[in-house]
Amino acid sequence: MLQTDYEGTARRAVFVKRIARTVFRGLEAGLGQAVKPARALGGRLRYLSPLPRRFTGAYRSFEEANAAAHNAGRLAGYNHKEVAPVSFDEMCKVAPWDYPVLFWLARLRDETEGLLDAGGHMGTKFRAFRGLLDLSDSYPWVIYELPEIAEAGRRRAAQEGIMQLRFIDDLSAAPVLPVFLGSGLMQYLDRPLSSLLSELPRLPPHLLLNKVSFRRDGKPVVTLERIGGAYVPYQMRDEASFVQDLQRLGYEQVDRWSIPALSHVIDTHPELGPSESAGFYFRLTHRRT
Repeated sequence: MLQTDYEGTARRAVFVKRIARTVFRGLEAGLGQAVKPARALGGRLRYLSPLPRRFTGAYRSFEEANAAAHNAGRLAGYNHKEVAPVSFDEMCKVAPWDYPVLFWLARLRDETEGLLDAGGHMGTKFRAFRGLLDLSDSYPWVIYELPEIAEAGRRRAAQEGIMQLRFIDDLSAAPVLPVFLGSGLMQYLDRPLSSLLSELPRLPPHLLLNKVSFRRDGKPVVTLERIGGAYVPYQMRDEASFVQDLQRLGYEQVDRWSIPALSHVIDTHPELGPSESAGFYFRLTHRRT
């Protein structure tokens, strides 16, 4: 009898907890909807603030974002020599989210020789990784960049006596290399990655993509990131579409890692919520016909 009473009490307690949890979630959702307009208003008011913002605006395309930067009298886009030295020393350091890339580069080193570093700036990842990967002086490291950044990279590499770095600003000049590295590329790329890859003489067998920015609700948005004195279009993509785009080329997703530290909220549009950041290793399993 005592056991029966105890079990009945326990069941009632569980039932009450479930009801309370449901009610709480309903209140939380309702309050969230009520607070959302206030958050949006607070974000828009930041346009009037004299304080610098990391991310500004929410646009449907790179073209809209660039036009907004131009109309505001800002230096628009990444292809400016003034942008090249911004945070260079910091970017040459190994960050925690670099280690998955280092892991896969080390695993692939015996079967691959050389890589194409798309959006590799002035060779920041080369400088960060070369000591840890024990790269030979003959290891081909080719960087594809915008013309102004590529030229700045050539000058710096020459000044430092780094001979194995090669810079190109035209994909038709890219050699056939087994690894495609895109670390921090995707948010600044104004087209699907498949479009860029299809311009290469041959699809790379291995893709290592890091710091890819996504929207949690799957609705892409382009904002403007302040980099030094420039405002650069920065895209938060839909992850499902991003993966499917590469699968259509014949790539298989082998690995994925999350980077919570690189989640961002657009200062002027906080109601859109925080972005997600992730890295990937894709392997080419069959070629598109």
